[in-house]
Amino acid sequence: MDAALNRLIDRVQTARSVRAQLDIRGGGSKLFYGEAPLGEPLETAELRGISSYEPSELVVTVRAGTPLAELEATLAEQGQCLPFEPPRFRTAATVDDGADSAFIGGLTGTSGGTSSGTVGGMVACGLAGPARAAVGGVRDYLLGATLLNGRAEVLTFGGQVMKNVAGYDVSRVLAGSMGILGLICEVSLKVLPKPPAQATLRFDMPQAEALAAVNGWGAQPLPINASAWWNHTLVLRLAGARAAVQAACLKLGGEAVPEPMASAFWSGLRDHDDEFFESAHAAVASGATLWRVSLPCTAPALALPGNELIEWGGAQRWLVSRSPAATIREAADRLGGHATLFRSGDKSPGVFAPLSLPLGRIHRQLKAAFDPDRLFNPGRLYPDL
Repeated sequence: MDAALNRLIDRVQTARSVRAQLDIRGGGSKLFYGEAPLGEPLETAELRGISSYEPSELVVTVRAGTPLAELEATLAEQGQCLPFEPPRFRTAATVDDGADSAFIGGLTGTSGGTSSGTVGGMVACGLAGPARAAVGGVRDYLLGATLLNGRAEVLTFGGQVMKNVAGYDVSRVLAGSMGILGLICEVSLKVLPKPPAQATLRFDMPQAEALAAVNGWGAQPLPINASAWWNHTLVLRLAGARAAVQAACLKLGGEAVPEPMASAFWSGLRDHDDEFFESAHAAVASGATLWRVSLPCTAPALALPGNELIEWGGAQRWLVSRSPAATIREAADRLGGHATLFRSGDKSPGVFAPLSLPLGRIHRQLKAAFDPDRLFNPGRLYPDL
């Protein structure tokens, strides 16, 4: 066991002995997300580096404090990637410096800037980017994990291949847990080759027509990798074999977007530094709320006041609104989904959708099993956890 991990174990043992609370932090890029952080910062920066990487096996094992940029650069050298495109949330000070902007009929993206997100934060928050609907999310690529629990024990779950996953698949439970179960020390991830060909198409169409179109195309054997609709513009990304992408472009029509502009656009959407999210951040600063609404992809328009961007073929809808939280959540529930308060100056309505009684009981039992003294990230997911 190395010195960095031993120091963290000592911190947890000390915190447990004096009943202190710990706020797990990687790069600090997601401090805005979830309920307000509580406790003394427990930094993961020392747990940095790629432990093993087998490009031929499409598996990488990486420590939690490793910057996402570092991991993705290593994968790119082998023509591989994290296909679920986790947001990197570039630091505000670097988003505009030397960046190139791309404009696609009202949708813009920005490339450049410095990433501060880490692998541990990626797993703990469980967020994914534009390709999520096509390829899956973070938990779908988690093969194994090492966790430092609230008893200062180092636990290992899963392995480096899918057949190692037996019994309780705890590593996947960590995805989206917001650090309440313990400190993620290391994870093994399945990676994929970058697609050999990509193309981006642009269409002018209203929301209802765009939703019908992407759902209709989704039922066909088309290499659709991502979609985004905002301000009467639908943008579609195709990815896969070169012949399949070319055939789909001919079939779908639309306006082809040049690759440099398309790449900047999808990067800006992924990292939340495009025009929609920049305007959303400004609105939040003046009292509005940015909601992340998860719905069945075939659900109709939300019909709520505010500015809306739609991803994942209709399954993820970003809404900037000043409507009461109860109104937003009732609308989402009525359409078979739920709403998460993603950014807001007022988190009193609760960040995540309320749990049913059975789910709440399971959450409390998991917390008690892994962190009986409530050391880690208290209340970050739900106030009573």
